[in-house]
This record gives sequence, structure tokens and C-alpha cells, in this order.
Amino acid sequence: MLLLDVRMIDSSGIGTYLQNLIPYLKDKIDIAFLGDKEKIEKVLDIKDAKVIPIKSPIYFPLEQIEYLLKIRNCKIFWSPHFNAPIFPIRAEKRIVTIHDVFHLAFSHLYNPVEGFYAKFLIKNACVRSDLIITVSNFSKSEIIKYLDIEEKKIKVIYNGVNHRLFKIYSKNELEEFKRNLNLPEKFLLYVGNVKPHKNLRSLIFAFESLMEKEKDLYLIIVGKKEGFIKGDELLEEKLYKRENLREKIIFTGYIEKKNLPLIYNLATLFVFPSLYEGFGLSPLEAMACGCPVIASNIPPLREVLKDAAFYVDPYDVESIKEGILTVLNDSKLREYLAAKGLDLVKNYSWEKSAQEHIEIIKQLL
Repeated sequence: MLLLDVRMIDSSGIGTYLQNLIPYLKDKIDIAFLGDKEKIEKVLDIKDAKVIPIKSPIYFPLEQIEYLLKIRNCKIFWSPHFNAPIFPIRAEKRIVTIHDVFHLAFSHLYNPVEGFYAKFLIKNACVRSDLIITVSNFSKSEIIKYLDIEEKKIKVIYNGVNHRLFKIYSKNELEEFKRNLNLPEKFLLYVGNVKPHKNLRSLIFAFESLMEKEKDLYLIIVGKKEGFIKGDELLEEKLYKRENLREKIIFTGYIEKKNLPLIYNLATLFVFPSLYEGFGLSPLEAMACGCPVIASNIPPLREVLKDAAFYVDPYDVESIKEGILTVLNDSKLREYLAAKGLDLVKNYSWEKSAQEHIEIIKQLL
């Protein structure tokens, strides 16, 4: 039996990973779950599955005690994140998925205690696991670079796109959704969390500088605004004191999963100025909805998005601004990027990703 920790099933990122893989895995592998059954059943049909309850929140030391008490004899224990057991457990083999090592690459963003604990957990997860799954060749190289892990222990499996959800929708569906949310006619879109490495600060500065030329353009950010501008006096001044800018930037907060592809469909451009990623799923979802993508010219995004995006320097506000203007003002370029994106995303599916997971799990079993 494989025991999978699913406490992050309803979170973004890792939750998306779990929600899309499990439906394919549960029919091919003898699998049980570690987590809250009620929470799992809100997002997945697992009525017949075995669930071992565990209440400890992630990252808290108490979870380590619960691991010892709750993990019974199993063939494989799989941690989909680096908060893996630090003590020996009753599992013959262990797998961990390390999506990125942002906590190590951007350690300056954390206080010394947080930074030390994160590094300790990531190193422990990699050393104690028999197999490390990661989501890009870039992340594989980062794991080797920061943790000195032997290459043969790491398997790269790309994430997928849910093509049943992320697709091109009919004009009638889009118009109705647009009216209900009172969305503007022309807008840039960002989807994701608002942590500093996502570089929304530079996107907002770039947007501000092109507002004079693009008076009818808006910026929509799908993600929480809370905590975004804390401690950033310049950004706070722009968003709270400049009424014209404040009116042009829309923070939607939480959007239901079924509605997310409709926003992608309606967006003029999707802009992803991130400084660091392990994979970068949002731009692929945008492409699947026919939306042209502007992305950072960082290695993981170039690896995943290939020649289907228009790349900018995320450290240069002027580069972001000029990239947006270039694509906005060139309809043929937008059509080209949309077509390239639709072609590229055919290579990414959760079914393909799941099959690769199943193969390596069966090898371990």
C-alpha cells in the first residue's frame, strides 16, 4: 500500500498537484490517504478510500509526533511537499516531491529561525527519501546545487494542464460571466499568490508607467491582496494615494476554480513576471485558454513555455512595460503567441504526468 499525505489538498500549488493526480492514481495503485477526510471529499470522490486522520498543521513540530503515531506499516510513504517525517517511520520506501527550493534560493526573505527550519526540513526530506520527484530540470539542478543530492535519486516529471477545465469557452458563456463580474473590456491578468518573488511590485510599476498610453487598460490580479504591500511604503503610496491607479488595478481575491478559465479567456494578455519558479503552471493554463503570455526570461519558464511566450527581464520595469506594449500593439504577434500556446499545451496533461508517477511508484513497489 502507498500512503499519501494530502493535508494540503485544498491549497494552491500543491493542492492543484494532488487534486489532478489522485483521480488517475487511485484506480491503478493501492492507495490510502493521510489527512482530513471531510476536507478531501470536498474536492475529490474518495468514498471508498482509506483515510488516516491527522490534524496537525504543516510545518509545526507537532506533525512529527503525529507521523510517528499515525503512519502504520506501508510499502511507500509519499510526501508531496518537503514537510516530511524527520524520524524513522514504518514504511519500506519513501518518496518526496520537491516542487522548488525557493526557501533556499531566497533565504534572505525569511528570519533566521524560519530559514534554518526550512533548510533542515528540505534536506531531511531529500536525504531520507528513496526517490525525489521534482517538476522541472531547473528544479533538479537547484536541488543538486543547494543540497548536494546525487542526481540518480531525482526524477523529473512535469506538471500537467487540466484540459477539461482550461480550454476556449463559447462567446455566450464569456459574455455572461463578464457581465456578472463587471469585468473591463481590456485587461492584463496575473494569477497566483502575491509573495515577493512573484514580482507583482515590478508589474504594478510597469503598469503605472504605461497608463498614459493605454488609458482603457486595466490590471486584474487573481490572488489575495492582504499582506501584499505590508512594509513597502512606495507601493502603499501608489495603491492607496493614487486614485487613478487604484481604480485601474483590481484584486479579485478568491475565484472559484470553475470560473478561473473564463477570466483567462477574457484577458487581453497574461503577464507572469516571477523571479523564481519551479515550474510555472499558470502561464500554461492561460495558453490553454487561448490567452497570449508574457513571462520572465528565467530558466524554468523558458524550459516549460519554450517559444510560446514573449519574454521580458523581470528585474527591469522598463523591459516589462515595453514587452506589454509590444504585444498589446501587435495583433499578429498576439495571434501568433495564442496559436503557439495552444499547440504547446497539448504536451502537458495530468494523465501523462500521472502515468509517469505510476511507473516509478510501481518500480519502487
